[in-house]
Amino acid sequence: MDLVTYWQRFCAPFIKAHFGRKEQGATLVEYVLLVALIAVVCIVAISFLGHQASSKFSSVGNNLS
Repeated sequence: MDLVTYWQRFCAPFIKAHFGRKEQGATLVEYVLLVALIAVVCIVAISFLGHQASSKFSSVGNNLS
């Protein structure tokens, strides 16, 4: 067995498997960032619209009774 064949059959697959890029961790980080962004947007929307919505519901409730 010559050196090139040995490299192609044994060394190259080992190096690719050991040092290859793994996408699982990157995908998990992307999902976590997406969920965090959605949570921040929801918190900001509730903080800005919360008082207005509360006063609207109070006025509707008062008008019904």
